[in-house]
Amino acid sequence: MPIIAQIDTPTDEERAAITAPLGKHSRDQGFVWDPAKVILALREGETIHGGLIGFIQWDWLHVEILGVGAALRGQGWGRRLIEAAEGLAGNHACRGLWLSTFTFQAPAFYERMGFTRCGEIPDHPAGQSRLFYMKRLDTVGHA
Repeated sequence: MPIIAQIDTPTDEERAAITAPLGKHSRDQGFVWDPAKVILALREGETIHGGLIGFIQWDWLHVEILGVGAALRGQGWGRRLIEAAEGLAGNHACRGLWLSTFTFQAPAFYERMGFTRCGEIPDHPAGQSRLFYMKRLDTVGHA
């Protein structure tokens, strides 16, 4: 009989074993889980001042992380990172991008970039909300 065990730092093999049943089920339904990593760095020599981390899966690019160092904020680097991600998404025939942020982070930035709010978890963290955004690229005027 199995038990539920917490693993603090899973190995690649443990992670693969945990995700294998979901991967098989998805494949059986015709949806192969094979995300392509997207990593864009704001690099100056050997120093990285932030960037964007995400992945492309099933014709959408998911932005997991977008961060710009304090010294570079307000200079258009976040916009340039999103535009670069949009370009990559277009090159991969993606329908759009999606991401989540928090009310204490940058929802207005994503709205200015053309993202539409499509979900919310209120009071996460306490007194704030987690917000979900999407931006279609397959509409008129886009990829």
